[in-house]
Amino acid sequence: MPNFGEVRVLADVFRAQARVGAGARAQIFGDRVTTYAELDRHASRVANGLIALGAAPQARIGYLGKNSDLYFELLLGALKANVVLVPVNWRLAPPEVATILVDAEVEVLFAGRGYAPMVEAVAAEGYVARTYISMDGACADWLDFVAWRDAQPEADPALPIAAEDTAVQLYTSGTTGLPKGVEVTNRNWLAFLADYRAAGLGDLGPGDVVLTCMPVFHVAGTNVGLSALAFGCTNVVMEDVSVPGLLALTARHGVTVILLVPAVILALVQHPDASRADLRSIRRLTYGASPIAEDTVLRAKALLPGVEFWQVYGLTETNACGTALPPAFHEGPGAKLRSCGRPHPGVELRVVDPLGETLPTGDVGEIVIRAAGVMKGYWNQPEATRAAFFHGGWFRTGDAGYFDGDGFLYIHDRIKDMIISGGENVYPAEVENALFGHPAIADAVVIGVPDERWGEAVKAIVVLKPNEQATEEDIITFARSRIAGYKIPKSIDFVAVLPRNPSGKLLRRELRAPYWAGRTRQVS
Repeated sequence: MPNFGEVRVLADVFRAQARVGAGARAQIFGDRVTTYAELDRHASRVANGLIALGAAPQARIGYLGKNSDLYFELLLGALKANVVLVPVNWRLAPPEVATILVDAEVEVLFAGRGYAPMVEAVAAEGYVARTYISMDGACADWLDFVAWRDAQPEADPALPIAAEDTAVQLYTSGTTGLPKGVEVTNRNWLAFLADYRAAGLGDLGPGDVVLTCMPVFHVAGTNVGLSALAFGCTNVVMEDVSVPGLLALTARHGVTVILLVPAVILALVQHPDASRADLRSIRRLTYGASPIAEDTVLRAKALLPGVEFWQVYGLTETNACGTALPPAFHEGPGAKLRSCGRPHPGVELRVVDPLGETLPTGDVGEIVIRAAGVMKGYWNQPEATRAAFFHGGWFRTGDAGYFDGDGFLYIHDRIKDMIISGGENVYPAEVENALFGHPAIADAVVIGVPDERWGEAVKAIVVLKPNEQATEEDIITFARSRIAGYKIPKSIDFVAVLPRNPSGKLLRRELRAPYWAGRTRQVS
């Protein structure tokens, strides 16, 4: 297994795995199985193909499509060619996709099955690639990925690559404005692998089967598949996450390790087939990317007895480096289910005031991180990059949290989502956690709405479980016994489903918009 502290170039990690476990299964996608030796040859062919297309070192290529084993072949090939891969959120509207592709200056676009119409719509918005390549039959008029790949020489190009060269450019979700291109370098990714090993999450190996089901345009999807291949596991790639698909693939391939966002865990524990499915192979479930209710964790632990539960906290800009809450703190008298854990070894983390000064234990402030995994910066946005850091290289996460006396970090919410009601700070995640304990509530979000007396009032928007009933008064009374009076929702709306982005984060801006329409400020 490679020593990630000694390797300078990420591509070398996968070259080493190809030598160590040449005949072992590297990837499974549907009925397609690829060994590590085949994956390495495919990556070299892809790299040579990109070079032949005129992609110079650090040029940008794009990927628009759902999860596929071919995405990881493309990623590894791009690493060997020192070309930057830009995976694009396929759930965006054509103008949004065009904005990203133009911003990234993508020269070659790889599109997955079913995305030819999207590419046409994007062209109408002003983006046209120099070359289009079809993944899994996206369009018969384009170059076919497999045919194009297999027509290239299989000799490794072995180009010179620097640790600070950008390896991938992931775009922020854009839930609060235009997305920004996060430049993740070779060094950043090697730091991620080393940090996860040091935190205790890197005990993976050839005996593990990892399910990559989060979308690859998100740091969770790309990093899970990447780490599976870096540690020599079998990477089972799921095209699009769903509970039935998750259950089927776990049983079919004996999945041992899985990462899910809280929204998918909630759907899993609520699914009628989950309790009957064969999930005995799972040994570890890692979760993160958004706040989770204690009740959801407890229900998941009941569904998966004996499984290691790990919570992780990190951001796209930190390449998922941050904190981890190990299994030992998920149960028993020392349980800290509300916490996201302690910083990884090698990760520095503080809670600060608006001027960047460290706050005392227990005080809520902005979480800042300094680590080798933190991004190079935002692509072509020097001012935004400067604004994202305090002096000394401390990245400003925009998350509000605090440390307890044992050094465990607790996330309250995004600072921008904080509600100020009557001069008191109310963090939505804290109220949502209380609401999730109600037996009739399946999902909930809390927002601030205009209030003439208090400035902002706390409103909850709730999804009830099938065949369950609860009134506004029932829920408010329930909350009153669990949180302070000023945090209790003043009103409750009931809806069928809550809007979320692909990483499971609630789209609070969409929910807030109708209540703040016509106002010049989004606070009162």
